[in-house]
Amino acid sequence: MTSVVGESADPNMAGVVGKNTAKGVGIWGEANPDGRAIVGVATGGAGVWGHTQTGRGVVGVSDGAGTAVWGANKAGRAVVGAVDTDGTGVWGEVTTGTGVVGVVQQGDGVGVSGRSKAGDGVRGVGHNGVAAHGDHTGLYAKGPVNAGFFEGNVFVSGDVGVGGDISLVNADCAEEFEVDDGGGPGTVMVLTERGSLRSCDHAFDTRVAGVVSGAGDYRPGIVLDRREPSASRRPVALLGKVFCKVDANLVSIAVGDLLTTSDTPGHAMKATDPQRAFGAVLGKALAPLASGTGLIPILVTLQ
Repeated sequence: MTSVVGESADPNMAGVVGKNTAKGVGIWGEANPDGRAIVGVATGGAGVWGHTQTGRGVVGVSDGAGTAVWGANKAGRAVVGAVDTDGTGVWGEVTTGTGVVGVVQQGDGVGVSGRSKAGDGVRGVGHNGVAAHGDHTGLYAKGPVNAGFFEGNVFVSGDVGVGGDISLVNADCAEEFEVDDGGGPGTVMVLTERGSLRSCDHAFDTRVAGVVSGAGDYRPGIVLDRREPSASRRPVALLGKVFCKVDANLVSIAVGDLLTTSDTPGHAMKATDPQRAFGAVLGKALAPLASGTGLIPILVTLQ
């Protein structure tokens, strides 16, 4: 038997309303450990809607392995929590089970969606340590291909542990440096006396430091010492593949040729003198250039 059933044919009226003018609970649902305290089912609207100006729109607490709040919906939102100030839209707290579970059976719906104009969209806090398989973690994600996808920057203030491989889709390993002359992507850079970088301007310079990342089709796979965006800082490729400005006016460049700095500002050239090239090698050419100046991919291997 069902304890309470509320039905309304008026779209402006609620099927069940629970109101408390003090600090109590408007609606309280209690069930056995294998049951559900509150269930919201809808075919178009919201299964369960919680709205508050200061507290929590919907609170679900489960002491066993059951579900604190369960919402099932075929078209709309199963559970919606909205607050006007600094409260919590949806709060799930359990002793052994799961606080909030969102399940979408088909289509492109969202299991759990969190949006905030001031705080965190979704926050997960774990208090009992971290296990390798995800127990007691603040946020646990699992998927057949990707456990999570982030569109935008990701910031981590603590340690990161990885149990498998790290795959970087971009090319080079770069580090940010202060630059004196605003060298653009593909520019060959050398060290200055004060530790900043500038464009190279003479051949076989042993102060060669790398190539400014971002030219052509390559982007840095990892950037070290990244700080707040600044017009005076550039990511400089220290290792890996990068597009580089080269000068082949004196001698043509073939695949595999060692490259060094040239007299043409910001450009590399073929290292034709082994003795002068010692300590001034920038890397190896990955594409040829018969004559003139151009932009080719190279493998940065400073030596």
